[in-house]
Amino acid sequence: MRLNLEFPSKLTNKNIVLGVCGGIAAYKSVELLRLLVKADANVRTIMTENAQWFVGPITFEALSGRSVLTSLFEKGEEATIKHIDWANEADAVVVAPATANIIGKLANGIADDPLSTFMTAVTAPVIICPSMNTHMYESQPVQRNLGILKGDGKFVITPDSGTLACGTIGPGRLPDPEDIVDRICSYLAPKDFTGCKVLVTAGPTQEPIDPVRYISNPSSGKMGFTVARAAEYRGASVTLISGPCHLADPNNVQVLRVESAHEMAEAVFNCAADFDIIIKTAAVCDYRPSTQKAQKIKKQKDTLNLKLEKTQDILLELGQRKNKQILVGFAAETQELESYAQGKLSEKNLDMIVGNIVGSEGSGFGANTNQVTIYCKDGSNKALPMLKKDEVADKLLDVILKMSNRL
Repeated sequence: MRLNLEFPSKLTNKNIVLGVCGGIAAYKSVELLRLLVKADANVRTIMTENAQWFVGPITFEALSGRSVLTSLFEKGEEATIKHIDWANEADAVVVAPATANIIGKLANGIADDPLSTFMTAVTAPVIICPSMNTHMYESQPVQRNLGILKGDGKFVITPDSGTLACGTIGPGRLPDPEDIVDRICSYLAPKDFTGCKVLVTAGPTQEPIDPVRYISNPSSGKMGFTVARAAEYRGASVTLISGPCHLADPNNVQVLRVESAHEMAEAVFNCAADFDIIIKTAAVCDYRPSTQKAQKIKKQKDTLNLKLEKTQDILLELGQRKNKQILVGFAAETQELESYAQGKLSEKNLDMIVGNIVGSEGSGFGANTNQVTIYCKDGSNKALPMLKKDEVADKLLDVILKMSNRL
């Protein structure tokens, strides 16, 4: 699964150590390294002897711009005890692919090569990504060793299932590098929303005119998907209700796909009462055609008149229903942002509204950045500079956290 979103800023300047073992999936580690570097992490690589049969150290050196550790014994005037130095400096460690051999070593405290010796000195979060033949993965020794590693506080990413290089069909395939990076971000995030149930809406709606035409808007869904992902990173149980968009489901988030404003309203109202926090980023169409033609409207006249009717105001209805929930709305405006946002905040009984001017460069629909102002019901407001959408999402969650008295 590919996330189709910019990687979060959580990895910027983080010291990540990548351990590569001798498995056919070692080629995926090259892409994993590339993605980590793209996310502005400082990446160092440690390779086992067998890993070098599949990919050469020079590949990792070229992509990371850093030397690769392949031996415990270095020579020269600048030689250091790298496995200790790197362990002390690491913010996180990911072993991908992790073979049955390294899993057994780590579970039993064996340190007889650069990677296993380094791992005994690490105190940072460790992510293990098993990759091997299905029968090896499911064997009692490997499962026992994985259980030991989990008990020791290591994070183990469940391998994907499918056809493996050996021809076996089943679990054992290394997950896509994008998903591994996503889980690294999750493991590094604070879990200050643990126990919270968060509902997020995202994307546009489509209101049919006839079987081949509809009314909609340019919302890409990126802001809502990013908010849902950020909340999941921070420990929340998240449900995302999305209108039509091409973004893949965020990991560990329940996603409901809808098309029209009516379908979104039904989906939201059916589950809203079960959530502690509702964040409505969706750009729901305010109007829809009064009637939908059963057949395609043919091009005959020079003009075509459509009669439109209002769709249900989902946010207004939620505001009328809410009790102890925290309700957050979004206001995308083209002018008079403060006036319109403050009006919606009061009219719809919101706890917070996030406003932005669409159409400006780098802000609004489709962009990976956004410039917003957060307005709260207590009269306070906070204007944020242009930020990546994941940074906006975290700033929003920080305000919600204070509002819910969970600090």
